[in-house]
Amino acid sequence: MNRYLVIIVSLSFFLNFPCVFSQERLEKKGDKAFDKYAFINAREYYLKVANEEEEPSDELLKKLGDSYYYTGDYINAANWYRKLYNKDTAIPAEYLYRYALSLKSTGDYAYSDKIMGEFYDAKGNDYRARLFDENRDYLNEIELQSGKFSMEKVDFNSPLSDFAPTFYNNGILFASNRIRPKMEKSVHAWNDQPFLDLYFVSSDSTSEKIELFSKKINTKFHESTAAYVDSLNTLYFTRNNYYKNQYGEDEEGVNRLKLFKAVKTENEDWKVEELPFNSDSFSVAHPTVSPHGEYLYFSSDMPGGYGQSDLYRVKINGNGFGTPENLGKEINTEGRETFPFLSSDNQLFFSSDGHVGLGGLDVFVAQIGEGDYVGPAYNVGRPINGKQDDFTFILSNDTKRGYMASNRGNHPSNDDIYKIEQIGDLIVACFQLLKGNVLDYSTKKSIAGVEVSLLNAKNEVIETVYSDDLGNFSFKEQLSCMQSYTIRTSMRHYENVEKNVATGNLPSKVIEETLLLKKGDFVTGTDLGKVIKLNPIYFDFDKWNIRQDAEIELKKVIEAMQIFPELKIDVRSHTDSRAPADYNSWLSEKRNQATIQYIIDAGGIAPQRLSGRGYGEEQPVNHCTDGVACNEKEHQLNRRSEFVILKR
Repeated sequence: MNRYLVIIVSLSFFLNFPCVFSQERLEKKGDKAFDKYAFINAREYYLKVANEEEEPSDELLKKLGDSYYYTGDYINAANWYRKLYNKDTAIPAEYLYRYALSLKSTGDYAYSDKIMGEFYDAKGNDYRARLFDENRDYLNEIELQSGKFSMEKVDFNSPLSDFAPTFYNNGILFASNRIRPKMEKSVHAWNDQPFLDLYFVSSDSTSEKIELFSKKINTKFHESTAAYVDSLNTLYFTRNNYYKNQYGEDEEGVNRLKLFKAVKTENEDWKVEELPFNSDSFSVAHPTVSPHGEYLYFSSDMPGGYGQSDLYRVKINGNGFGTPENLGKEINTEGRETFPFLSSDNQLFFSSDGHVGLGGLDVFVAQIGEGDYVGPAYNVGRPINGKQDDFTFILSNDTKRGYMASNRGNHPSNDDIYKIEQIGDLIVACFQLLKGNVLDYSTKKSIAGVEVSLLNAKNEVIETVYSDDLGNFSFKEQLSCMQSYTIRTSMRHYENVEKNVATGNLPSKVIEETLLLKKGDFVTGTDLGKVIKLNPIYFDFDKWNIRQDAEIELKKVIEAMQIFPELKIDVRSHTDSRAPADYNSWLSEKRNQATIQYIIDAGGIAPQRLSGRGYGEEQPVNHCTDGVACNEKEHQLNRRSEFVILKR
C-alpha cells in the first residue's frame, strides 16, 4: 500500500485504455493520471512512451521514477532515477535525494552516500542534507542501536497488504485489503489493489480467527491506522473523506484522509464523529494518544509544515480539541514523517524517509518530555529497519512486546505484520565518554599523578581526575553530543597543557586523547601567561573592574599559585594613550590593585606573594601612542594586566 497518505481519485477516465495513441497524447494521459495520484495507471502510459523513445526526456524519467517511488518500489525507482542521473544534465536537488534514498533499497550504501553528498552540496540548508552531513557515520550509529529487538511474521498475514496494528482489548486491530467472500469494495487507482478495512484478531485465540471490525466504522472506502483509549472506550481512526454518506474532494478532485473519533455506546455500538481540524484540502491521518490521554498525535500535510508530511499533536479538552501544533524540526524534515506511536514512557516511535536510515521508511524513536520538550530522533536499528519500508511500530512497556509492519521480501505494495519483542534498551539520548593517557613529550613515558580537569564551554571545571601509574585517566561525566569541552593538565615540573575536544553525534562513543607534557620550570622573568597559556587580561575603556572574561584567566593564575606555593609574581597593568599621562598612571594603578585584590580574594593567595604597579601608557604593545589614530580594537590591546614570574 502507499504508506504515507492513501487517497482516492476519480477513475472515470481510466476505464477505457487506448490501444493506440501518439507519444505526446500518451504522455498527457499519463500526466493526467499522475496528477491524480493514480501512479499505476500513469506508469502504464509512461512506460509505453519510454519504450518507443530512443532517449526519454528528463521529465519523463522523473515521472517514471516517481511513479515507482511513491508506491514504495524503490528498486525500480532507482533504475529510472539512474537513467536521469547518467544523462549528466542539471538535476533538481530533490531528485538527487530520491535517487539516494532509492539506492539504499538496493543495498548500495556507498553510492547512496555519494549521491547524498551531491544533494548536500546542492542544498546544504535542507534539514535532510544537514542531518546526513552531521551523521556521515550513520551506519555505525545504527549498528549501536541494532539487536535490541527480535521479530517474526504473524500467521494471519494475507497475500495482500496487512499493516497498522494497534492494541485493542485482548488483541489487536489492524488494516488489511485482503480478499474476502462477497467483497464489494473497488480497486484503488494508486496501487491497483482493493481498499482497506479494519480487522480484529485476538491475541489468545489459538486459531487466530480474523474478524472484520464494526460496520459502523468500516465503509466502502479506506479505513486504516487506529488508536484505542481503553479507559474511555474511544477509538480514533483514519478514513477517507467520507462521513454521513457524503463523499468529499478538494479542488483538484482528490479525496483526502481524515481522522474520526468513535465512542462505544451502552449497546456495544459505535458513535462516530469527524474531528474538527480535518480539511477537504489536506490530509490528517494515523493517530496515537499520549499515555494519560492529554494529547492526540497524528500525521498531516497541512500547510505550514516542514515537509511532505509532518507529525503534529493536539490537546484533548474533554470532548473538544485545542489547536494542532507541529512537533518541530527535531522530528520533522522536508521528507515524510508519519505513523506515530507514543509508548507509556513517552517514547515517540514514528517512521520517516527524511532522517538518515537504511532505506525507504525507517522507524525512529525520540523522547517526549515535559512542556514542549521533544528530544532528537534515533534510528531503532536492525532488525526493525531494513532496506525497504518499515512502519506502524507499537510496543507495550509492560510486556516489552509489540508489532510492526514491513514490505521486506514482498512486492512493494504488499505489507506484512511482524511480532516484535524488545531485548535491549534503546538509545534515546546522545552522550559520549572521554578517557586518555598522559605522556612525557620527550621520552613518551607515562606520567602518574597528573591532575586532569574537564571544563565545559563556559570554562567551568566539571570534573577533575588523576592519571594512574600507567598514565591513564578517564572521566565519569557523560559529555553531551555536539558540544565543545577542554582538558587541562597540572603537574609539578611540567608545563600546563590545554586541549579542546569537540564531541560528535555518535551515541555512546568513547573519545580517547593522548596528552604530551613538556618539562618546564617557572623561570624568573618569564611571562607567566606564556607558561600557562593565558588569554590577555583586558579592561574596558576608563574602567578598572575585572571583566567576566578576565575572571576566567585569573582563575588560571590562581590555580598555578595554589599548585606551586613558592611561586611569586609581579603584576604589571597598563592603559591606552587616550588621556593625559598622569591620569593614565593613576588609572593603571587602580587596574593593578583590582587585579591583585581579585587573586587574593578569589584564590586565598597570600598578599606577600604578589607585587606590581601601574605603568600607565608607557609600554604599549602596538603603535597606538599619543597622537596616533587607532581604532577601538587596537586601543583595547593596550588596556591590560600582565604577570611576570619573580620566584619559583
